[in-house]
Amino acid sequence: MFIAFYFGAAGRLTSEERQRTITLASRNSSDVKPRTRTIQDEFLTIDLAPFWKGVDERMARLNAARAQVIEDNEILSGTPVIKGTRVPVYDVAASVAAGISVESILSSYPSLKQEQVELAALFAEANPQRGRPRQRIVPPAGAKVVSARRKLRSAAQ
Repeated sequence: MFIAFYFGAAGRLTSEERQRTITLASRNSSDVKPRTRTIQDEFLTIDLAPFWKGVDERMARLNAARAQVIEDNEILSGTPVIKGTRVPVYDVAASVAAGISVESILSSYPSLKQEQVELAALFAEANPQRGRPRQRIVPPAGAKVVSARRKLRSAAQ
């Protein structure tokens, strides 16, 4: 919640004021209702409830995303898939990240619903794949492809 406050209030409060508010709020963490707490410092009163509410909503959405994903060695060798399907979560998320419309993704995966596509993207963002990302091999700018045929290299070269 403090991170959400720090970045959410950046346009209205200075860095020092935000840090001071976080310090005051963390000192008073023994309040009965911390999620509805207001912080008052001299003439400035800050209501932290909207930040708590936003964090709670995002956490509920993330928990829903995690609940829809399963990893079972019997399904695609343990690749994370959307529950009830054989659709890999990271494939759907990559499509969203590439800017492919949700409608196109849904037509490619007719067993999915729009919310599942959105939650797959959220899951992948919160749980990135391990290892180095694949690098696309892009020809240099101005290069012209003359032939699509490829020649295998021999072991002697």
